[in-house]
Amino acid sequence: MTEDGRVRCGWAVQSGDPVYRDYHDTEWGRPLRDSGALFERISLEAFQSGLSWLTILRKRENFRAAFDRFDAGTVAEYTDDDVERLMADAGIVRNRAKILATISNARAVVDLDVDLGELLWSFAPEPRPRPADLDQVPAVTPESTAMAKELKRRGFRFVGPTTAYALMQATGMVDDHVAACWVRTQ
Repeated sequence: MTEDGRVRCGWAVQSGDPVYRDYHDTEWGRPLRDSGALFERISLEAFQSGLSWLTILRKRENFRAAFDRFDAGTVAEYTDDDVERLMADAGIVRNRAKILATISNARAVVDLDVDLGELLWSFAPEPRPRPADLDQVPAVTPESTAMAKELKRRGFRFVGPTTAYALMQATGMVDDHVAACWVRTQ
């Protein structure tokens, strides 16, 4: 229980950072189907790989500015000059492989023969009971493995099964708020 009397998922309060708490309370686990917003989430999940999610959240507005609000059509047109601009931007995570993956993923989104939201949500598992505690939350599932495989087949990068599952959690494809958590997503 936190100072406001609400029970939250442990990860949202462990750091004591209000950015985490607010993300948990207003965004994480809420169903998201908009293709543009989903492209942003795929991009941010890729940048998070190997880093703290809190680091990404703190830099989120910088990422949005640097990547043209994650407009896939615009990012798909990025050139080597844009890569160098991004590598010089201290407001984002300056990892060349992740920057190149984001551009490549934007191109993959543009090339899709289906809406990104429809594609991603086609891997959502049947609803299940919320976990009692964080120890019951998997890092990978058969559905996230299948999603990652299909995304890679379609040219996406930095979307392994663990990243795919984190995306599923963040966008409400699965509800991994612990059973006692006050947030209701359904």
